[in-house]
Amino acid sequence: MAVKLPILGDTWMKVLVPVKRVVDYNVKVRVKSDQTGVDIANVKMSMNPFDEIAVEEATRLKEKGVATEVVAVSCGVTQCQETLRTAMAIGADRAALVQTDAELQPLAVAKLLKAVTEKEQAQLVILGKQAIDDDANQTGQMLAALLGWPQATFASKIEIEGDSAKVTREVDGGLETISVKLPAIITTDLRLNEPRYVTLPNIMKAKKKQLDTFTPEDLGVDVTPRIKTLKVSEPPARKAGITVPDVATLVDKLKNEAKVI
Repeated sequence: MAVKLPILGDTWMKVLVPVKRVVDYNVKVRVKSDQTGVDIANVKMSMNPFDEIAVEEATRLKEKGVATEVVAVSCGVTQCQETLRTAMAIGADRAALVQTDAELQPLAVAKLLKAVTEKEQAQLVILGKQAIDDDANQTGQMLAALLGWPQATFASKIEIEGDSAKVTREVDGGLETISVKLPAIITTDLRLNEPRYVTLPNIMKAKKKQLDTFTPEDLGVDVTPRIKTLKVSEPPARKAGITVPDVATLVDKLKNEAKVI
């Protein structure tokens, strides 16, 4: 059932920004010896880069006077509080953690975010188009479906115009500009912005900002996994390349061996 949220003129808009704790993008991940998943023990964790872009964009909307409050939310283990503190150091006003040790899959996360969105009465949800750990690219779309809200994915530019958002999104053929009525879901692409450097004073200020904690049970959401991972394996090692003597040999190998032309 779609949820209708109040719009208080042009002076009030709360933006919700979901953020995910993932293995830092500079770390080379290793598969567990039993192939049940990725080994994250003693590995540096950080905010998903696409979500960091979402926090930056929401903060910029607040700085422009378009948004009145930015709320960061994360789902997962207790250590996700560190990710939320980073979001607040960037510019989020407060944060909420849905704390659970259970394995969270995209549908479960979307259900949790739906409950938080309804609880917070947000008018706009901005989140990364995907997480770099599973590359699922599903949560934003599922959340839009559960809420019955319009969605604009792969955003490279966002402009709020009254009760609608004009979003430029990246498609195979170039750029597409669409307009969606608020409340809406927007997922961010890499070219939307470049997140600011988090300064030490802002890190210290973030420690004093409000961080609420809930559980899935508090929100009435069942997060039982629906998909079973059978095996996780390393990609095959790339073969070393060869040096060809001339262009004719290169064309021959591309045509007859690689079969790409």
